[in-house]
Amino acid sequence: VQLQASGGGWVQAGDSLRLSCAASMSARTFTASIMGWFRQAPGKEREFVTATTWRGRPSADYADSVKGRFTISRDNARRALSLQMNNLKPEDTAVYYCVGGGGRMSHSPSDYNYWGQGTLVTVSS
Repeated sequence: VQLQASGGGWVQAGDSLRLSCAASMSARTFTASIMGWFRQAPGKEREFVTATTWRGRPSADYADSVKGRFTISRDNARRALSLQMNNLKPEDTAVYYCVGGGGRMSHSPSDYNYWGQGTLVTVSS
């Protein structure tokens, strides 16, 4: 399984950015998978950003630091995951990783089997 993340870049505080992730798994597997995003800022550990699961309809969990600003979405037929980031702050600067395959909605990196290569988001003040 491969996860290909894209959409990172350099923006100013208050701007928006949309990250995308394309998964190489089947649509059936994607639909059954918990998918999400983690991030890692320079000198810091990887931290949970958001995750989504599908049980007939999507549900999502967000880190407190991004609630109300970030929105995760998924297109099961296209095996695609997106992260809409609004009102970006300098503290959102990090490499963002698309993740998948978790058996449960978890904030722990070790609970996710698949990781993309990461895309860098830089927010200047």
